[in-house]
Amino acid sequence: MPRLQFRRDSSVSRNSGHKSSNVTWHESRVTQDLRHRIFGQRGATLWFTGLSGAGKSTLAFTLEHKLVNARFKSYVLDGDNIRHGLNNNLGFSDADREENIRRVGEVSRLFADAGLITLSSFISPFRSDRRQVRKIHEDAGLPFIEIYIDTPLEVCEERDPKQLYAKARRGEIKNFTGISSPYEIPEQAEIVIPVHSSPDESATLIFDYLKQQKIIQA
Repeated sequence: MPRLQFRRDSSVSRNSGHKSSNVTWHESRVTQDLRHRIFGQRGATLWFTGLSGAGKSTLAFTLEHKLVNARFKSYVLDGDNIRHGLNNNLGFSDADREENIRRVGEVSRLFADAGLITLSSFISPFRSDRRQVRKIHEDAGLPFIEIYIDTPLEVCEERDPKQLYAKARRGEIKNFTGISSPYEIPEQAEIVIPVHSSPDESATLIFDYLKQQKIIQA
């Protein structure tokens, strides 16, 4: 299992790639270490990826409940929920998917920098997009943990709670991941959740991992 990298690259310009001009990043007087000491946890992003119907959101909300009950500060950023507001102007073309993940990656970083354990649940089918989100966190000195929900396509289709696969098979939904658009399986996920693992079992596994990595003190 690859080790998490906690580093801050001061040579990285936060303004690189900006269309905005005359903007300056203002550093807070409250450091990550201070938040860590006060909150009893390290801000981090847990990135849940997998096919539609794999169980990402169910697991993320189960883990959030477990963390909050244990008095840890946590929040779920869910793919469908985000598209109701922040990303309601994006569709499902490759370019829009990339922008969707870029925005969520930046929001996740802000939440993690604020000291929250951020649970981001997104199909995020492309490795390049997930690598970029990881880099955003590594450059900010924040832990990024990729969690792959390894539920096969046939199981997701059997579940199909929103009848999305059925619609995609009929051609009613274009660019649907797993059917007409690819899903690129993570090559170096920190945690892989097998299909037979229940949400409670998986949440406990991740909770224990967070303790081992000293992200939470329990």
